[in-house]
Amino acid sequence: MYLRGLSFLGMSKPYVIIGAHDGIGGAIARRLGDQGADLILTARSTQTLMGLQGRHVSLDVTKPEQISAFLSQIDAPQGLAGCVYAVGSIPLKPLKATQDEDFLSAFEVNVLGAVRVLRGLEKMLKAGKGSVVLFSSIAVQQGFTNHSVISSAKGGIEGLARALAAEWSPDVRVNVIAPSLTDTPLAIPLTSSAPMREAIEKMHPIARLGTADDMAGMAAFLLSSDSAWMTGQVLHVDGGRSSLRVKG
Repeated sequence: MYLRGLSFLGMSKPYVIIGAHDGIGGAIARRLGDQGADLILTARSTQTLMGLQGRHVSLDVTKPEQISAFLSQIDAPQGLAGCVYAVGSIPLKPLKATQDEDFLSAFEVNVLGAVRVLRGLEKMLKAGKGSVVLFSSIAVQQGFTNHSVISSAKGGIEGLARALAAEWSPDVRVNVIAPSLTDTPLAIPLTSSAPMREAIEKMHPIARLGTADDMAGMAAFLLSSDSAWMTGQVLHVDGGRSSLRVKG
């Protein structure tokens, strides 16, 4: 059911979290829920949202008709306090092994899905003076082998965020979190091997993988009034990997 009458930082306007089923999206939902936020949570299956407070909605961001139906269900007379788009993918392969469909699929999940959602939420976000949080990757700045597909898509997210931050100012703030590898179900193909996991951890000055809670803390900050003078920013939550080099 939709939990009404709750507040977060003195506000009763709801937050929309797209992709709240596990990993980073789930951690953000739990953190905001613990602070009394009114939440609208989506996942492909609402069964994966069990245990999270708020209204649960089934949504596949690759299906425009489902997004339209979802948007029509939102009842937010005072507008929205914010939106988090936490849907993503990590397709890794050398360019010679890619197909056009790899790039198109990554763009649809990471960028076009966000565009479809935000286009539909624009009026409500402006009415609520809301904050938008999107997710990129440090691979956009760094340039990693086998990342041509995902770096292209996440680069699109960063460009989208800056454009919307300008277009929607001063009513809506739009910022991006760019993590290094984070220990979530999405990263299991890279973290299931103990030697590979250890090697990746050692690439970070703070020698561990990121956690979903690391990202949730930054997201909560960007959604709150504590970041009221921040927009159009790409913030690296990455254990120092994007700007520092560990000792050889």
